[in-house]
Amino acid sequence: QVQLVESGGGEVQPGDSLRLSCAASGFGLAYYAIAWFRQAPGKEREAVSCTDPKEESTTYADAVKGRFAVFRENVKNSVYLQMNSLSPDDTASYYCAVPSSTWATCGANPQFEYWGQGTLVTVSE
Repeated sequence: QVQLVESGGGEVQPGDSLRLSCAASGFGLAYYAIAWFRQAPGKEREAVSCTDPKEESTTYADAVKGRFAVFRENVKNSVYLQMNSLSPDDTASYYCAVPSSTWATCGANPQFEYWGQGTLVTVSE
């Protein structure tokens, strides 16, 4: 059974850092593109990052470029989203997602079939 589980969310202050985890089970995460999305209250979901398999290249949304970084830990079948210099605008529920095919790459704007349950990040004074 394919499953993605996010963790690591919480409440932090502006300027703080936080690391989110996305743990996969039922498949080998290293072979799939993986994306992080977020959805703030009352707003539409937006893409944060997308990481291709093998090449390990990641594209980031302009809003997080230079502050967020994605890295994989294949031994743990997990991917992490390191978030630095957080601001209240980063407050949202964060989700990891993968497409159903190992052939899907970020540049092809894939459809993400499998999603985690989300983890809430709140940035406030």
